[in-house]
Amino acid sequence: MSNSTYPPLPSNLLPDPANPDWMNKADNAWQLTAATLVGLQSVPGLIILYGGAVKKKWAVNSAFMALYAFACVLVCWVGWGYHMSFGETLIKAVPFWGRADVALNQKYLLEQAFSGKFPNATMVYFQFVFAAITLILIAGALLGRMNFYAWMLFVPLWLTFSYTIGAFSIWSPNGFLFKKGLIDYSGGFVIHLSSGVAGFTAAYWVGPRSNKDRERFPPNNILLMLTGAGLLWMGWTGFNGGDPYVVSVDASLAVLNTHVCTATSLLTWLMLDLIFFRKPSVIGAVQGMITGLVCITPAAGVVQGWAAILMGLFSGSIPWFTMMVVHKKSALLQKVDDTMAVLHTHAIAGALGGILTGLFAHPRLCFLFTTSYGQYVGLFYGFKMGVVHTGFRQLGIQLLGIFYVVILNVLVTSLICVLIQFIVPLRMSDADMEIGDEAAHGEEAYAIWGQGEKLENSRYGYDIQSSTKSRHAAGQIEMA
Repeated sequence: MSNSTYPPLPSNLLPDPANPDWMNKADNAWQLTAATLVGLQSVPGLIILYGGAVKKKWAVNSAFMALYAFACVLVCWVGWGYHMSFGETLIKAVPFWGRADVALNQKYLLEQAFSGKFPNATMVYFQFVFAAITLILIAGALLGRMNFYAWMLFVPLWLTFSYTIGAFSIWSPNGFLFKKGLIDYSGGFVIHLSSGVAGFTAAYWVGPRSNKDRERFPPNNILLMLTGAGLLWMGWTGFNGGDPYVVSVDASLAVLNTHVCTATSLLTWLMLDLIFFRKPSVIGAVQGMITGLVCITPAAGVVQGWAAILMGLFSGSIPWFTMMVVHKKSALLQKVDDTMAVLHTHAIAGALGGILTGLFAHPRLCFLFTTSYGQYVGLFYGFKMGVVHTGFRQLGIQLLGIFYVVILNVLVTSLICVLIQFIVPLRMSDADMEIGDEAAHGEEAYAIWGQGEKLENSRYGYDIQSSTKSRHAAGQIEMA
């Protein structure tokens, strides 16, 4: 059949210098939108979540750690990080690290990306926001005491020597775990397991908050924290929906599974709080929300809806158990001061999601995501289809990926922290920690409330900010 039998394309779909024939406008538009949604998870999402979740005297410092990381990562990413994560192998005999190169050349940025029907400029931007949020999640373990100058050094060093290695190994077509068939749909390994392990390791080296802050660290603004949590949840639409690199049915499934798992996880955590503590906790609900988002991330578009429900049940209960029971009985976990509990909400939940992906990955959905049929089969379907060995192989690869990411981040994060210690102290001085934002930045978030003293007549003993204890008996706080 000749081309003349087809109706002519509308003028807006005809190729031109700004719209080459390999580019799909819808895919490019969605990829830019998804990237921006992920960016909003960090700026302002995690900025205001951290700023509201910490003690008042640390609000500015905590928010600024996130803002600085976002900006610093972008400059490093276009300077060398992107190619180290997704470029050519540095040494063929070492298939876990890419060769450093800039991603600023006009010719390169306007060419088609390694995957997807959009330009390299879009891919560089999309992958940047994932790298940035990883560093910001690490910051969550270090709030309330890390020397800001040490943080300024930590961000580019960890991005260069840890994140790029993990991303190249798992996501780059040249990476050895990618070639083995590891399933990490959108960053359960590269982002969440990495940030959880690295954050906990860095917290060990930095040391704890002051004794006063460890004993009492009330959030200064729970409503602000919830606003940040809401941006984090909704932004995950782009986080998982953008990773097929195409506007597809698989992207739609990934988005729906993400929200189903998250809601289930939040409700599971809430129920456990009600059963064991007799009180519905807002902070607990946010933790359950986060563990659900993290757990579904490596599996979002390759599992069915019923599996997303099961993953939500597991993600709302297992991290709850490790945080509420195991943590309190472990001397090691008690010793390390992980401010935002990223070990539980990201490392444990991320590893859990990786394992459950190895159980529930559906062959047909994996084909829609990877275009490779039969290579990716979860163990559940391995039994069902009579290819048990393939299912066990997939689960084994997922476990190998967990082991690799844990070892990589413990070693590299430790080396980076030891190196920084020779340049600047990792931890603020005791005197500066007593003051907080004023000592670190010469600024403070609020000039009204105290540091979280409780009102004596508060029915449930919630943390209500007050700077005048003498007025507690009246149950009111007078504004001067």
